[in-house]
Amino acid sequence: MAQIKPMGKLKQRWGITSNLQMAVIFVVFAINGTLSAEISKFLMGLMHISKENTALYFYYPLLLILVLPLYPFLLMVFGYLFGQSAFFFPFAKKMLRSIGLGFIFGQKKTP
Repeated sequence: MAQIKPMGKLKQRWGITSNLQMAVIFVVFAINGTLSAEISKFLMGLMHISKENTALYFYYPLLLILVLPLYPFLLMVFGYLFGQSAFFFPFAKKMLRSIGLGFIFGQKKTP
């Protein structure tokens, strides 16, 4: 029996066919994570909320509250721009449903 390498398992789980596609997906995740955090920090700056003038126990939860809904939307945008919308759209929809924003896409149809 042939042994499947860790990246092979991930490719199989995600339904990815090539190493290039996997590299593009990793790049999209990296760009998206960084950009969503930076946009959230920018929005907090517009509200005059910073580490210097806000208690850390308030600052970080607020930052997370801003990042969580922003992340899946940006994931769909960058997934589309990098030609991987077939992978990222279901991923982002599942993420939005799990944080309670699934109503954006309507009811999930049951067979």
